[in-house]
Amino acid sequence: MNSTTGTTRVWVGFSVAVMCFALAVSMSAQVKTETSTSSGQAVQKVTVERGEVVYVSGNDLMVKMEDGSLRDFHNVPESTRVTVGGQQLGIHDLKPGMKLERTLTVITTPQTVTTVMSVTGKVWHVSPPNSVILTLEDGTNQSFKIPKGQKFMVDGQQTDAFGLKKGMRVSATKIVEEPVVVAEHRRQLTGSMPPPPPAPPADEPVLIAAAAPAPLPAPAASPSELPKTGSLLPLIGLVGSFCLVCATGLRVIRKSA
Repeated sequence: MNSTTGTTRVWVGFSVAVMCFALAVSMSAQVKTETSTSSGQAVQKVTVERGEVVYVSGNDLMVKMEDGSLRDFHNVPESTRVTVGGQQLGIHDLKPGMKLERTLTVITTPQTVTTVMSVTGKVWHVSPPNSVILTLEDGTNQSFKIPKGQKFMVDGQQTDAFGLKKGMRVSATKIVEEPVVVAEHRRQLTGSMPPPPPAPPADEPVLIAAAAPAPLPAPAASPSELPKTGSLLPLIGLVGSFCLVCATGLRVIRKSA
């Protein structure tokens, strides 16, 4: 019982949705809409920012700008490319000391979007100056809000909402102009490698590495003993001769006394 009732409700809901959709399509088909766009003179603005790479870690970048301020760029996309010496470098190729230059070009173009909506039908009911119900070409009725100052064409004559009567065949056109600004952004990122270290001045002495002199051989140790060829006999002979001379001298002195 409940299952049959639920199925019936589903089919009724589905049928109503289909009818509403078909009615909406039919109504929208009766109102003609044309849109056109006109463009004014474009204005171009160029901004140039320069800085020096201070720190790179993963996809995080720190740059010192020309005014001395530090700017952090977190999670730089892998697709970001810097043109350096004709090569395309990614975030992982940047090194501290590299110079970066970002040129941002913004082109703004003023445009006017004009929408023209037109409808033709027979007046079925009118509530001036707010709304009117028209019977369209397919026989359906559709309600329209009447914009302030809206004019209607009746048999080639122009009238307002108060001049409409039931059964009149009328046509109305609504024109809406909307100003918009279209902005186009162009970014260019270039850079240069850090300069090489400066060369030393011409008058500055240049140190030349020289080999250390070979160490001198250590002196030979003096012998602690006399050579085996030495002997005490000459010394003994010398002492004996001295004693003999002394004895002879004493003998001469005694005889003289």
